[in-house]
Amino acid sequence: MGPIPIPRETLHLPAPQVPLRGGARSTSHTSLPGNPLAPAAARRFARAALADWTSLGLLATCTFCHGDESCSPGRHSTDLLADDAVLIVDELVTNAVVHAGTTVDVLCRLETPAEAASGQDEEPAALVLEVSDHHPARVVGGDTDDEDDPDGDVRERMPSGIPEYGRGLQLVAALAERWGITYRSGLKTVWARLPLEGRDTGPGRPAEPVLRRGLRAAEILAPATRRPVRDAPEWTGRGALSFLAEASELLAGQLDEELVAALATQLLVPRLAQWCAVWLDGAGGQSGAPPRLARVWHADESRIEPLRAALDKEPPRLPDPPRGEPVQVPWPGGGTEDGPEDGPDGKSGGGAALACRLVANGRALGTLLLGRPGQSTVPDEVAALVEDFARRVALAIGAARRYTRQVTISRVLQRGLLPSQVARIPGIASSLVYEPSDDGLAGGDFYDVFPCPPGDRWCFMLGDVQGSGPEAAVVTGLARPWLRLLAREGYRVGAVLDRLNRLLLDNATEAADSASLMATTGAVAAVGAVPGTVQPASPGGPAEGGQARFLSLLYGELMPLPGEGGGIRCTLASAGHPLPLLLRPDGTVRAAAEPQLLLGVVDKVAYESSTFDLEPGDTLLCVTDGVTERRSGGRLLDDGDGLARALAACVGMTAQGVAERIRRAVHEFAETPPGDDLALLVLQAE
Repeated sequence: MGPIPIPRETLHLPAPQVPLRGGARSTSHTSLPGNPLAPAAARRFARAALADWTSLGLLATCTFCHGDESCSPGRHSTDLLADDAVLIVDELVTNAVVHAGTTVDVLCRLETPAEAASGQDEEPAALVLEVSDHHPARVVGGDTDDEDDPDGDVRERMPSGIPEYGRGLQLVAALAERWGITYRSGLKTVWARLPLEGRDTGPGRPAEPVLRRGLRAAEILAPATRRPVRDAPEWTGRGALSFLAEASELLAGQLDEELVAALATQLLVPRLAQWCAVWLDGAGGQSGAPPRLARVWHADESRIEPLRAALDKEPPRLPDPPRGEPVQVPWPGGGTEDGPEDGPDGKSGGGAALACRLVANGRALGTLLLGRPGQSTVPDEVAALVEDFARRVALAIGAARRYTRQVTISRVLQRGLLPSQVARIPGIASSLVYEPSDDGLAGGDFYDVFPCPPGDRWCFMLGDVQGSGPEAAVVTGLARPWLRLLAREGYRVGAVLDRLNRLLLDNATEAADSASLMATTGAVAAVGAVPGTVQPASPGGPAEGGQARFLSLLYGELMPLPGEGGGIRCTLASAGHPLPLLLRPDGTVRAAAEPQLLLGVVDKVAYESSTFDLEPGDTLLCVTDGVTERRSGGRLLDDGDGLARALAACVGMTAQGVAERIRRAVHEFAETPPGDDLALLVLQAE
């Protein structure tokens, strides 16, 4: 099994300009939209520009030429340079998106020593980075026309000690040889100059300046790290920060804890460990359940199953209370660095193992374990990096569990609000389509078909509560049982709607009175307040300050016609709901009800019903506004009687065929999926 594909956002960028060999200067430039995708795109752009210049011979990869005398002293490593450049453009582009929100321009320029001279003392070759936005932080005055600034620019050389809100400029000051801010009319540019000299860390080359800059950058970006960095291996400084930045980006958008665990192991292997495992506390987030080995990964995929079997027998034991600090633990299986016992992957020998509890908001969510064979301990700088990484994994798992819990509650609530099945009506073929919106929230559209005593009457309803989520679910939980009760008490269609309207208004009034009473006693009350609802429009409504819960409803009853000819007598009423459409076998379509006011808005309304006969072959289509108001650009599906035309094309189809044809028409009306609940009921006389 190969690695799980890691999702990446896609953003089409202009190709970097091809730098000129021996030319005055090599420049790459791009413009990015001011949205959250811009920082990731800027990082890719900077690395691509440096890679192009390296392929053309303008930069050399000295990191891989350790001790090679043929390496030109004027050409230096691009990987460390790329780490610096990526950090700077990432922070500056992020600042520009957050604080300016305009299009962001990114420029990378390679300056040769001859370029930088300009009649002054020759400067070493350098990479110049510029990040510009179109919303300057201050107004540029008009007194800049002087001999030192012929272009009208205001350029500031900023000392590193000046306070700055955010960490972008502090990071630039830590990594750049020289930097500043240029203000132009309608444009602000932050620029930084990164020298190419002194970036190699191979044998015989000093690494102290690189280490100092890396430590300073780590202090700025990760001040919470409590473990000191004492050595300077490959994960010190910029490489570690780039790793954490990309890990955060990948983990932040995941809403499945299993995928978070999978990504975590594959991010660590083989970068920081040969193998890694993640235990999750509680099955599916249930507290009290034993830890579960959710994911195991090894640099050699053939060793994954033996590793899983070994770790299942011997999970790491960490002290209580749970903390997020890494702990050196014995090598699973009892092996040591020089010992002969088999390790957890079935191979002889041992190594260093590091375990870290995954803790978010003070709650333990799991355990992360990694192994590095051939070592007695895990270096402090790696342990510090794992600690930072584990915090990000724990936050991602916590967010995924909260989302899963919310979706589960919503689904359970949705099942409780809707009937488990609809009744079969003699002489009627029916078909129901219900597709809730993908926001995972209960409420909105509801339906029901049920028999009423003495057994020769069936009722049906299709409703749409104003709003969505828990507020809509509250109204649905009231309306559907009330409708069933009123229908079974023998009230006819108009009377059922009258009483339901009164019940909704009474409930809103009681909720408003309760909220007012709690407010006067100093309590915070949110009982009965439904966002998005309207004040009653008549004097008979709730008291001033109350909010009415209202809904649109199509309600009707069906009774078989006496005699051998068949047919069904239908009586229905529409209260603020899309009107039902009646399709005759000859292809004619007409509205089967008259429009009336929403329920729960105005008191003392007399709702009226319409009665007609469904002859064999007649089809009645009932829909919610998720069908009629399906949008494509500026058009709605029902504009120009669009739904009636779609129904007219269904002549000769079964009830199920009609329902499927209308459902498909809704989905095909626009390229994007429907954003509202979709419900439709088809009743066809047999």
